[in-house]
Amino acid sequence: MPSVDWSQLLADLITSRDEAEFHSAAVRRLADAVGVNSAALVRSQPPEWIVTASAGKMAGQLPLDLAADALDSGTAKRTSGWAAIPLRVSHDNTLPPTALLLSGDADTDDVHLSTGLAAACALVRGRRRDHQQAERLEMLLEITHQWAQTDNLETLLNRMAEAATAQFDCDRATIFLWDRSHKTLVGRPALGMENNELRVPDDAGVVGRVVQSGQPERVDRMDDRAAIHGAVDKETGYTTETILCVPLVGPHGNTFGAFELLNKRAGNFQPDDLTGLTELASYAAVSLANTQQWEQLLERHQLLVDEAADRVQMIGNCPAIEALRSTIAKVANADLAVLVLGENGTGKEVVAQSIHYRSPRRAEPLIAVNCAALTETLLESELFGHEKGAFTGANESRAGKFEVASGGTLFLDEIGDMSLSGQAKLLRALEQKEVVRVGGHETISTDCRVVAATNQNLADLVREKKFREDLYFRLNVVTLELPPLRERGDDVVTLAEFFLRQLTQKQGRKPPTLTAAAKKRLVAHRWPGNVRELRNLMERVAYLAGGDRIDADDLAFTLSPGAKKSGGMETGLTLSDATHDFQVDYIKRTIDQVRGNVTEAAKLLGVHRSNLYRKMRALGMETDED
Repeated sequence: MPSVDWSQLLADLITSRDEAEFHSAAVRRLADAVGVNSAALVRSQPPEWIVTASAGKMAGQLPLDLAADALDSGTAKRTSGWAAIPLRVSHDNTLPPTALLLSGDADTDDVHLSTGLAAACALVRGRRRDHQQAERLEMLLEITHQWAQTDNLETLLNRMAEAATAQFDCDRATIFLWDRSHKTLVGRPALGMENNELRVPDDAGVVGRVVQSGQPERVDRMDDRAAIHGAVDKETGYTTETILCVPLVGPHGNTFGAFELLNKRAGNFQPDDLTGLTELASYAAVSLANTQQWEQLLERHQLLVDEAADRVQMIGNCPAIEALRSTIAKVANADLAVLVLGENGTGKEVVAQSIHYRSPRRAEPLIAVNCAALTETLLESELFGHEKGAFTGANESRAGKFEVASGGTLFLDEIGDMSLSGQAKLLRALEQKEVVRVGGHETISTDCRVVAATNQNLADLVREKKFREDLYFRLNVVTLELPPLRERGDDVVTLAEFFLRQLTQKQGRKPPTLTAAAKKRLVAHRWPGNVRELRNLMERVAYLAGGDRIDADDLAFTLSPGAKKSGGMETGLTLSDATHDFQVDYIKRTIDQVRGNVTEAAKLLGVHRSNLYRKMRALGMETDED
């Protein structure tokens, strides 16, 4: 079999945004690698098959019976013209039954192909699941905060339904409250019904079975229609195709209603939807309880905040990071504007999160805006909000990030890329603590702490008239500068081991140990992508390294993919300049490695301490003797 470049294939998945993108790239590459005319990745979802990706020319129908035989037996199956290889996953049982179909008589290493592709698919699926979980947690924080401000039951029910339809991409959502004395379920909102209210017997249809049993229930498109209470569809003219329904359970374990979703827009409701709706329903139940239960809502909200805060960690013990942690502890409670500087990938957003979760605003929203990702017009609407009809596409009024973040923290990333016009409006909002929505006239007061970040030199931009001087001084009350990873010495190893523990924990296995040679190579690398590059490297190594040790050779195929042949140094310099730069950099990294102990650095470099000081001064480097 022609060699399949698994390292490059896995590197591709780092940039994949979803499973479909990765599946398409993987199948196309595999088809080319094994030399077949066509290939397809098929998933069994009884009673049907789903083709998740295909490549090449498909002649006739796919041999799905062959794929079924391969999945049943757990081994590759072949007929004239086709091969079916089941995907084997040892560490992750969440991958659905999937098989790879190859046309022709290609000679393939079935085990290698099966386990390698399965691991890649499982990794992408796991990344998507983790991303969805993080989004769900963030949305829960924002939703429960909004619910806590609502004291009108009808308004609260409408907001719950709106949040659920948006989060789970479905047509409708209804919250049913159980009127036990009248054996009736009362649902709101109910589109098409009088007073926007629906009343059904408490034993009717799916929702009736859920409140009676206290167990969630799901109806898919291919299920028996008898499971659906057809009287409501007949009355409203609406056609129900899919249902997801979970019970609403009170603080004492009593079921007092149900949360129902109708018609998932993209096929059937999935197990992740059930998990998410169950979580959402638990907070909805607290919100719907009597006034004595509001304290429980706040307590659960605080637990979510604490959980989010616990996930924010600044890993490292180098002097710069220790000093940064100390400064954050001092400024977190001061409510001052903070400017965070540093190269891309150094962890500026982690600094903003650390400030927020250590401040009195920790229970309020932390809202992030990437100023470089939005045009000037969109940025203004994003920050300050807009009124209905303010511009084409503004079909409803919308609060801006300044309003949403009021009471909390607003993180403005890549502030140096904001236009001069946007800078002027931002300065006004910061100075006056009020905003006016696009297309509006009403002044809206806002109280949010601003943490700005950039990888650019704002002072230079001010001199070049590309950044307002008054805004620069307004943001630059406190400046925190993150060192690049190449200047953090042994922190590289500490971070690498931290990421390995995180990643292998998800796989349910013990983290591998970095050998001395591997640690030395990690510290020696220049890390142009900083901490982000290191995490991506550890993610690849965690899934590719099979043993319990990671040596320097295990890092060779992924380290510094864009490095120049010169070993990472800039080319085009004279020999004298290159030698000078190398000596300066090597001495700096050696001193950082021993945490500033010049005596120890001199020993590692094989020179006397006084000679090292003399060499540093000759190179134009600052010393503690100066």
